[in-house]
Amino acid sequence: MHSEPAPFAQRLIVWQKRHGRHDLPWQQSRDPYRIWLSEIMLQQTQVATVLPYYQRFLERYPDLSTLAAASLNDVLEAWSGLGYYARGRNLHQAAQQVMQEFSGRFPSDPATIAELPGIGRSTAAAIAVFAFGARAAILDGNVKRILCRHAGIEGFPGLPAIEKKLWALAESRLPRQKVEAYTQGLMDLGSGVCMRHRPVCTDCPLSADCIAFVEGRQNDLPSPKPRSKLPERTATFVLITDGRAVLLKRRPPKGLWGGLLVPPEGNPETILGELGFVSEGVHALPELKHRFTHFQLTLRPVVCPLTVRPAGPDHASWHWQELGTLEQAALPTPVRRILRGGLASKK
Repeated sequence: MHSEPAPFAQRLIVWQKRHGRHDLPWQQSRDPYRIWLSEIMLQQTQVATVLPYYQRFLERYPDLSTLAAASLNDVLEAWSGLGYYARGRNLHQAAQQVMQEFSGRFPSDPATIAELPGIGRSTAAAIAVFAFGARAAILDGNVKRILCRHAGIEGFPGLPAIEKKLWALAESRLPRQKVEAYTQGLMDLGSGVCMRHRPVCTDCPLSADCIAFVEGRQNDLPSPKPRSKLPERTATFVLITDGRAVLLKRRPPKGLWGGLLVPPEGNPETILGELGFVSEGVHALPELKHRFTHFQLTLRPVVCPLTVRPAGPDHASWHWQELGTLEQAALPTPVRRILRGGLASKK
């Protein structure tokens, strides 16, 4: 006669104590600023990638007030390379909002935290749990995968009806105590055991009553997103350079690559004519494809070398970026790759 497995949360808490992560830098603090920063950086990004960025960002902005007082350009420079730059813009905006509306004290209520820019319900819950010991459920991508597999829930988790069911399940499985260990356990299990591909079910404390494991359906759950062909767009980036610097333009704060520096886009002759520049010629560089969530972009860079750097253009959005400082500039990742390959060797 087999005994019933211990409750879901209890097994996860015990497993986390023995096998989970305990030495991440943000785990050594109850400072909501540091925990909030880590949670935002960890959205769409692996821990190993986040660690050096987290340390450098804290060295530059050690507290919320310092971040709020900084310029958006400086914040985006510090964020440069992490991708998903809306996170950096929202982080800066939220810091200013906390300073203005909460006198610099980060709110402790999950619902209030969720109203800040760039913080959804799940991230707000994680911040409240780790910073203030709140009892709140998280439901990020890892948790959705764990719950779908364990409970055998069919349907793409991003659909409203499925997500509603998952939130109800996440709330129902919250333990009354040790919520921090439970929440960290979900994160650790999702990142290191119940992975999207090749889950290590033999190491999972929940496998005894996991429907996906028992029925051999780990590769079927969660159900995949219905596929649709991504729209394709193209853009010609004009790299105007005198061999020492490249002309870049700051994009508007909102929208794609908001607030970042990019080369001018369009017909090279038209752009040179509008600026009053005379180039030695137009030289094409290899195309670069970059995939966004909702479309795929083909970048077609061309280099327009100048014999002498002109004084203009006289506008705040234009900026001559020295080639030796490209790595520190607030550039989108694909633009950095283009400049690095096409111009950095000339610096």
